[in-house]
Amino acid sequence: MPATLTSARSARLGLRATPEQEAVLRRAAEVAHKSLTDFVLDAAYQAAEQTLLDQRLFMVSGNQYQALMEMLDRPVTENPGLKELFSRHPVWTNT
Repeated sequence: MPATLTSARSARLGLRATPEQEAVLRRAAEVAHKSLTDFVLDAAYQAAEQTLLDQRLFMVSGNQYQALMEMLDRPVTENPGLKELFSRHPVWTNT
């Protein structure tokens, strides 16, 4: 959770949990050596990031769509860095 570690928290979130949920969260926070707030916030933040990264549909304006289509229609250009990257053997292979 990059930003919250370096900046002060100013936004307040409220939530309600069943006693069972609270007990599990408190125990997990204890095992992770975190406060309940830090544990819940870290877990929620990770889930939110993953949800955003898993998006498959992006809504854009007509201008943004047109700019994307123009970019995709450009001729392919040589990219030495990418060529070098793909020429490397993966570290998990024996060759």
